Amino acid sequence: MSRVILTLVAFVALLLGPASVAAAAEGSAGAVYTLTNTTANAVIVYDRSASGALAWSGTFPTGGSGGPLGSQGAVVISDDGRWLYAVDAGSNDVAVFEITKDGLTWSDRIASGGTQPVSVTASHDLVYVVNAASSNIAGFRSNDGKLSPIAGSIRTFAGSGAAQIQFSPSGRALVVTEKTTSTLDVFIVGKDDAAGPATSYASSGTTPFGFAFGRHDDLVVSEAAGAAPLSAASSYELSKDGTLTAVSRSVPTTQAAACWVAVTKDGRYAFTANAASDSISAFSVDKDGALTLVFAQAAHSTGAHTTDMALTENSRYLYANDGGTHMISAFRVGADGSLTRLPGVTTPVGASGLTAQ
Repeated sequence: MSRVILTLVAFVALLLGPASVAAAAEGSAGAVYTLTNTTANAVIVYDRSASGALAWSGTFPTGGSGGPLGSQGAVVISDDGRWLYAVDAGSNDVAVFEITKDGLTWSDRIASGGTQPVSVTASHDLVYVVNAASSNIAGFRSNDGKLSPIAGSIRTFAGSGAAQIQFSPSGRALVVTEKTTSTLDVFIVGKDDAAGPATSYASSGTTPFGFAFGRHDDLVVSEAAGAAPLSAASSYELSKDGTLTAVSRSVPTTQAAACWVAVTKDGRYAFTANAASDSISAFSVDKDGALTLVFAQAAHSTGAHTTDMALTENSRYLYANDGGTHMISAFRVGADGSLTRLPGVTTPVGASGLTAQ
């Protein structure tokens, strides 16, 4: 019997590779999700082991079609870890899945309230999406995996090139980045759950792209062209009334095209994915939100062209969607913000968006 088991293990190793076998052997401690972003769009699930190893688990159709993204937050997980929301940029809708021990179960798909949804965010039972082509946001209530539009929640903004929408930690404000017009928009969410009109702020640097919130209501924003000819990151404080105040302005990454951002759960470190330099930079974040570059290239891989990042809930592992090499790279996050590379997994050409548990 033991000889048969060893033969089966060897056969699985040939099919999946050692990293996937290790993940399967250890059991799933979480998962990483990305989108195929194809005409028949789908969410790809990779089980994550306790050691950070990934193994393909399944591919689950959204029912919609992919399209132009160039964004952060194309796929996100609800606060309670029960639901996954994904944009269908080509068919102008948002898909909902229930997260189960066996993968994903399709739950709903609804029109996004605009054209070309590129980013979605969730807070408790509220879900908001930003539509890049129509320059507007739209809100929905989630009831056991079914979405219903919130009356009066569709709000337009004057700029263009939306890259991300995200709730503040309190859930009472929404922030949108605009690449083309280098603007940050803030929307206050009212008691009726409808967003108010946009208040716009000029970005500290050019081409604000991805962002993530830190300890409180401070946020770190990447700037793809914020330190010409290279890129930068800025930090801001978001007050209770929605006022956005710059803390650190355009701190250079010394790398090119910083577009995606991840911040550790304790708010101590921020990472930028620098697509044109095939690298990831690491910043320390002070208690007041000030940024200091600690590793210009905390990670580098020739041809990676990293196009998204995601941290696990405990921030022990960082994953990067490397569009140039068609793989998800995996890293262990050190106490000093350093990154130790772990075995990654291959992805289909064009895979976009990334979130992790």
